[in-house]
Amino acid sequence: MTQKQAIQLFEQRKVRTVWDDDAGKWYVAIVDVVAVLTDSIDAAAYWRKLKQRLKAEGNETVTSCHGLKMPAADGKMRMTDVADTEQLFRLIQSIPSPKAEPFKLWLASLGRERLEELDDPELGIDRMLEYYHRKGYSENWINQRLKSIEVRKELTDEWERRGIKRGQEFATLTDIITQGWSGMTTRQYKRYKGLRTESLRDNMTNLELVLNMLAEATTTEISKERRPRTFAANRIVAAQGGRIAGNTRREIEAQTGKKIVSRLNAEQALAAKEIEQNEEEKE
Repeated sequence: MTQKQAIQLFEQRKVRTVWDDDAGKWYVAIVDVVAVLTDSIDAAAYWRKLKQRLKAEGNETVTSCHGLKMPAADGKMRMTDVADTEQLFRLIQSIPSPKAEPFKLWLASLGRERLEELDDPELGIDRMLEYYHRKGYSENWINQRLKSIEVRKELTDEWERRGIKRGQEFATLTDIITQGWSGMTTRQYKRYKGLRTESLRDNMTNLELVLNMLAEATTTEISKERRPRTFAANRIVAAQGGRIAGNTRREIEAQTGKKIVSRLNAEQALAAKEIEQNEEEKE
C-alpha cells in the first residue's frame, strides 16, 4: 500500500488524512471529524460512545472502518480509526451538527483536488513539496525524493509495457529489487525502521534513496534491453537490478566502514537534526 500522510484544514481545524494510491481514495481520522462537528472537549470519548451505539444498532459502516497509524498530538505515530469519504458521509448522518453540510462539501473537495492532480501533475508536486517542507525535510533530501518518484514511474511504466499487473506482481518485483540491494524485503525493511503504514521511501536517508534509485533505474534499463515476456523473466531482471545496487552498497560500506541500511526513520532523523542545530546554536 503506497500512502501519503497529510494534514488538511477545515475552518482552521486540523484533520489528519492519508491518500492510498492503491485504493485510489482518502482515509480520514474519524476522531478529527467528530472534533470538528461537535466541538467536543473530548472527541475521542464522544467517538467511543458513538461507535458502541452504532455497533449495537448493527451499523455496517462502523464495522468496516479500520485503523491506520497517524501522527498524534504528542508527535508519535498512533493507531487511529479512519474511514474513507463514503463511510464518513454515512457516519456524519449520526452526528447532529450545523457543520454537517459544509463538512460534506469539504470532503467532496478532497477527492476533487486529487483528480485535479491527476489532470495536472504539477499541482500534486507543489502539494508534495509543501508537505515535505512542513515536515522539516532538507532541500537535498526533497530533491532526491522527487527524483526517486521519477525513477519509480519509469520502472512501473516499463513493467506495464511488459505485461506486469499492478498490485501483487508489482509488489513482488519491488521486494526482489529491495532485497537485492538492501538484504531485506520491503516489509522487513519497514519493520527494521519501526514503521507500519508509513511510506518506506519517506523514511530513507539520502544514501538509501540513492541506492534504491540505482536499483530501480538499473532494472528499467536491463528490462528495456532484454524485453522480458513472462513474469518469471521479469523476476530475473529485477534480481539483477537489485544485485548491482547491492554490490555498490557493499563497496561504499567497505570504503567508509559504515552501514548504509539504517534503522533511522524520518521522525528520528529530524529529531537528531534539531538536537544538532540546538547544540550548534549553544556554541
